[in-house]
Amino acid sequence: MLGITMAILLQVSAVGDSTADYNTAFKDASETGKPMLVLVGTDWCPACVTMKQSIIPRLQRAGRLSGVVYTEVDADAQPRIAHRIMSGGGYPQLALYRKTKDGWRRQILVGVQSESTIQTLVDRAVAAQESEANKLEVLPISQ
Repeated sequence: MLGITMAILLQVSAVGDSTADYNTAFKDASETGKPMLVLVGTDWCPACVTMKQSIIPRLQRAGRLSGVVYTEVDADAQPRIAHRIMSGGGYPQLALYRKTKDGWRRQILVGVQSESTIQTLVDRAVAAQESEANKLEVLPISQ
């Protein structure tokens, strides 16, 4: 029995948690320039559980979220952070933040979202981020 328990613990630790906490994710997004995708939900919300346990993990396994920093915020455990992120009521909310020269831009999706909708949101944010990063600053030549 102990051997089975140890094998399970080792397997869980080897797989690891695929989500960073909010502060770590924000720091990573700030430093790398990657957009940040945040799922705000609760454990009692069936739609949140679907997003958290089914839809997001499928996207992660397929490598579809590699262009963003992903994290989850439990609205019951972290109400202050959740309130700052959310746009009105309703769970789950998927917020995508993209750093621009004018500050962070946010897009919100409310409710259960399909993989294709999330993928489109992520692809557009990554493309916009890359486009902004590739813009060359033109400086006048002084004489």
